[in-house]
Order: sequence, then C-alpha cells, then structure tokens
Amino acid sequence: MKYLLLLVAVLVLLWLLRGSRRGEPPPPPAAPGESSARPVVACRHCGVHLPRDEALPGRGGVFCGEAHRAEYERQHPAG
Repeated sequence: MKYLLLLVAVLVLLWLLRGSRRGEPPPPPAAPGESSARPVVACRHCGVHLPRDEALPGRGGVFCGEAHRAEYERQHPAG
C-alpha cells in the first residue's frame, strides 16, 4: 500500500512540474539571417570535413593542416 501511495505522489509531482513549464514562453526562433551552422569543406588530401574558416587554402584545394597541404603539393607538383 505504501508503494502505491509513493507512486501516486511521484506521478502527481511529475504532473505538477510538467504543468509549471507550460506557462514559460518558448525560446525565440532564430532570425532568418542568423544560423549556428557553419559551412564545411573537405580536406583535399584526407577528406576530413572541417569548417571553411579553419581550412588552409593551397594549390589544388583546401586542407585540414599544414602537413597535408605540403604533402599534397609535394605529390602534385605545379606545372
């Protein structure tokens, strides 16, 4: 019997907590120009995706780091 009362008390508490959150206004939607997503590009050497503003430009594409840029440019000489 005491477990039944405890279960009822927990359910009432959850119902009250759920009901109190309904009165809160929902978070405002993001403005059309605002986006938390950043464009990504793939490293030309290994294919790892990274944000465009963190990529290193090089001959033949963008790269995830200096080592991959140098390795790619060594394997693909200009000319």
